[in-house]
Amino acid sequence: MNEIEAVGAEAVSLPLPPADGAARKERPWLFAFLIAPSAVVANGVIQGGVLAYLLSQQGVGSKGQSHLIDLLALPTSLYFLWSPITDFFVRRRTWLLIGGPLAAILMAAGFHQKNLTSSGAALLMLLSACFSQLAVSSCGGMMGAMTWERSRRVASSFYQAGSMGFGALAAWVLVKLSYSGAGRDTLGLTAAAMIGVPALLALAAPPQEAIAPGSFGTTMRRIWVEFKATFWRWDAVPYTACMVFPMASGAAIGLLSGSASQWGVSGNGVAWMSGLGAVFMAGGSAAAAILPTRVRAPVMYMIVALINCAMLCVLWLGPMRPSTYYLGVTLYLFTVGTCYAMFTAVVLEFLGHSGKSGSGRYSIINSLGNVPVLYMIALDGWGGDKWGARGLAGSEAVVGAIGAAILLAYFLSQKQVNAAPEVLGVKV
Repeated sequence: MNEIEAVGAEAVSLPLPPADGAARKERPWLFAFLIAPSAVVANGVIQGGVLAYLLSQQGVGSKGQSHLIDLLALPTSLYFLWSPITDFFVRRRTWLLIGGPLAAILMAAGFHQKNLTSSGAALLMLLSACFSQLAVSSCGGMMGAMTWERSRRVASSFYQAGSMGFGALAAWVLVKLSYSGAGRDTLGLTAAAMIGVPALLALAAPPQEAIAPGSFGTTMRRIWVEFKATFWRWDAVPYTACMVFPMASGAAIGLLSGSASQWGVSGNGVAWMSGLGAVFMAGGSAAAAILPTRVRAPVMYMIVALINCAMLCVLWLGPMRPSTYYLGVTLYLFTVGTCYAMFTAVVLEFLGHSGKSGSGRYSIINSLGNVPVLYMIALDGWGGDKWGARGLAGSEAVVGAIGAAILLAYFLSQKQVNAAPEVLGVKV
């Protein structure tokens, strides 16, 4: 077997950890901070309510707000188009150090514009969103290059917890400052600090193995072999199903607040639950770090997905009163966070070792996770229109449970092969 042929085995296999000590040396907790640029920009400023709040202060209506937010949210779905750049030229952590500060500077410049709906402000914030997604692809490639499965699981947990935690923190801080009378320059500098400063912790990331340089043709052949080893195999079919099946989509997150009145919940109660929602989800993601590594990621993902569906049954079958809403939503959001962490763990198992093209392959796989969110939102909405609030929760619970049960049965019937070939390349 020559070097290029060996990549196929390397791209889809990993050694199991001999001890937690080796995993700790890879510092997986860092990913809670390294994902901050994307979390603050996408989950905080753009989709977390900050931009909508500031636009409303400028007299922009809901239609205008939605159009601008939809535009600025595009990079979160399309970033796989430019994410492969983080596999080339410099180390992935260097790309993160480039993307984070640039996103921070561009966001501050966008806030500095006189009108947030101006073409200049929109362009600056769109570029900020594009550069912030380099953190996602860089983190994916770095997590895929980790040696031990335990490191990957813990990194997945902290990665998702940081994504939701920093997004919620940014939204709370910026809205609070604006309500207190802070100017947009102050808001822009605050957002920039929350975007750029955590990214500097990439300097603390331990050295990872890099691919020895070669000719352009050799590099392209290696990348082709890595893509084939990941995607062009029968095992890729069930992993792809994990990405696009309806379980654990979290689609009801944005719809439950609209049906809260049917449980007798006041607007103030909805506001509290909306504010605490990201905290519950971040807690659920962090809790995933204690799940046993000896259970392979897809199996554990399906188990927690079924638990998530069971939590929806509280809203589906429970009495229509506020306490049911508070309990059901809390349990639902917490388990959604756990599911998101395990989703990332499945993405990394699907990915295999990062090799030369890890960031690009990670971005493609991760982007597939947006598919079930879109069609499950439509399904939940249909269920809510037909059967009310119970139908909303019940639709997601039933369809998600069916999808999770099918995949759980499949993965339980399969044996995981964990070869441990030598990683090609040298320390950097």
